[in-house]
Amino acid sequence: MRRLLVIGVGGIGGYLVPLLNKTDKYDIHIADPDKVEEKNICSQNYEDLDIGRYKVDAINGISISARAQFPILVEKQIEGYDLIICCADNLDVRRLVYRKGFQDECSAKWLDLRAQGRNGALISYLTDPSLCDTFLAGPAGSFSCQGEADINDKANIHFTHAAIAGIGAQWIQRWFNKEEVKDKMVINI
Repeated sequence: MRRLLVIGVGGIGGYLVPLLNKTDKYDIHIADPDKVEEKNICSQNYEDLDIGRYKVDAINGISISARAQFPILVEKQIEGYDLIICCADNLDVRRLVYRKGFQDECSAKWLDLRAQGRNGALISYLTDPSLCDTFLAGPAGSFSCQGEADINDKANIHFTHAAIAGIGAQWIQRWFNKEEVKDKMVINI
């Protein structure tokens, strides 16, 4: 069984986990300290009845080995996995994952999936480490995969996060099957 840690089950991770679960090939562990809020319903894989529940508990009907309702803060929390998938909306968490290294110098394999508005990216440990500062540039704190969009304007909701979840799921399948994968990919729809 392929042991995965998915950090963040909001806009991207909330779609990624059910996709991976369909294969019956993964021992999935998830971590996210956030609760489902009303503003999440229009763009994340949750329903009104999930409001107020921890996101890790609101993902129902799928096989998940462990659910952590606390933030990933230290390196010890991300040890022992075949692949770490960062879907967090926070650069500090990404920095922790990136410290595992790149290419042949990587101590734990990782994949970073992100989206903001109409933009999305897949970045893996296979990429050139000289790009690290570029990938980790930005303000501290959390940000929405909806970018600056008005979440109450349902005619203008962005769905790039769902596309990145699908692309990420395909990358994970190919990587575990030892097929060729891209080191990084950026999309703008």
